[in-house]
Amino acid sequence: MSGFTFSPALGWIVGGAFAGVLALMAVVEVTQFVHRRKSNATDETAWACVRRTVLLIIAAFMVLTPSVVAPTTSRAINATDVIVAVDTTGSMAVADAHYGSDETITRIEAARKAVHDVTAAYADASFAALRFGASGTLDVPLTPDAPAIDNWADTLAVESTSVSAGSSLDAPIDQLLVAAKAIRDAHPDDAIVLYIITDGEQTSNVTRRSFSSLRQYVDDGFTVGVGSTEGGKIPVVADGVGAGDSNTTDQWVTDPDTGQPGISKMDEKNLKDIADEISGTYVAVDSANTMASETSSKASRRWRITTTTKERTRTTPVVWPLAIAATLLLAWELGAWIATSRRLL
Repeated sequence: MSGFTFSPALGWIVGGAFAGVLALMAVVEVTQFVHRRKSNATDETAWACVRRTVLLIIAAFMVLTPSVVAPTTSRAINATDVIVAVDTTGSMAVADAHYGSDETITRIEAARKAVHDVTAAYADASFAALRFGASGTLDVPLTPDAPAIDNWADTLAVESTSVSAGSSLDAPIDQLLVAAKAIRDAHPDDAIVLYIITDGEQTSNVTRRSFSSLRQYVDDGFTVGVGSTEGGKIPVVADGVGAGDSNTTDQWVTDPDTGQPGISKMDEKNLKDIADEISGTYVAVDSANTMASETSSKASRRWRITTTTKERTRTTPVVWPLAIAATLLLAWELGAWIATSRRLL
């Protein structure tokens, strides 16, 4: 059901102040007319007083921007589709990452922050979210609901080290191909941008497959490196671990060759190679660099209308009737001024 409301274009503080001043001027106009009329100190007519008072009141209402609120399931979205793939292997629990500050955090936490910046960078775009470890999983299909992607990022946790059989960077390729093809088929004119957030570590003995097969569907892409090239020890992650990053354990994944805690390092070469394979860009996040400004130059400037399952409200300003009334009153005021000027000649 539609409803009426005020939605000041200048905001309630500034708009309310302007409306208050205009209303006060209307009161002053009436007060001065009454006072001068009693003392015969004015030639202003009653009609002139009414006209000017009503004009001020109409202006006050226009500043408050009267609007109609109506429910809708239609939404205009930007024709850019962003796919975010996040590494959740055990090495992402290493606490050697930085993200826009000198604070040391885990790689998975840096990945979460990167996802938040990506969703904020593409206003009104659509997003799909995928995590990969032992395999790739599409957790959130394409949706214009950016908060759903942010919530997904907040719940990301590294997989248990007990299921790891060596990191394989090509784990998400098959799922990425399926997701990207489905998006391209559904929206052939959209721009598809891929973000792969990982430490770039490949410990599997199997040769990594190329990501170049994605170029037929993806318009642009980024590989986002989290962690450090110096590396750090990998904490043992138990089954059923939550989304927290508290590395309070004294247990570390050991290197079978040395029997000592293994060191995981961010592999920039792999990240640069994958970026080349998708004709994209490699970005390393650290204490000075974040993803806040790393947006694709190939993002679409087109828009399309979509229907959402969630009903929202749309506020539509209805100022034109007041604008017509104000124009007529101004025309009347101008005519009265011209007529008075001629009489005084």
